[in-house]
Amino acid sequence: MDIARFVHVLGALIWVGGMFFAYVALRPAAASLLEPPQRLPLWQETFRRFFLWVWVSVAGLLASGLWMIALLGGFAALALHVHLMFGLGIVMMLIFGHVYFSPYRRLTRFVEQKDWKAAGAALGQIRKLVALNLTLGILTVAVGTAGRLLS
Repeated sequence: MDIARFVHVLGALIWVGGMFFAYVALRPAAASLLEPPQRLPLWQETFRRFFLWVWVSVAGLLASGLWMIALLGGFAALALHVHLMFGLGIVMMLIFGHVYFSPYRRLTRFVEQKDWKAAGAALGQIRKLVALNLTLGILTVAVGTAGRLLS
């Protein structure tokens, strides 16, 4: 169980921490210092590298979470806060899947075409979805760590 818990926390740390860094540090710095022809390729390349780690984190979170659930006796044996954490995590994964397969793919295509207006629109959609997922991620961490108080 300790290894599964470590994998779970590490996956959440990489994913939520990465979103936090990108949203509150990199985004404002890039927007204030770089014009679209420099900023948009920076974001596309940053996402390319980060999203690989998000896929690894998602796999680790699912595997470790399901393993811990099995060790605890299955879903029926779980406290409410674990169900909430699981549900929020699934919603986050679905949002990430949408980001990866839709606006990120458009961002990549538009950056390659040097269509900065269309790339900026795709980045704007990603920004909104990352803000949503970051909020859900912080809520999920709060539920996972303090949720026992609800039970």
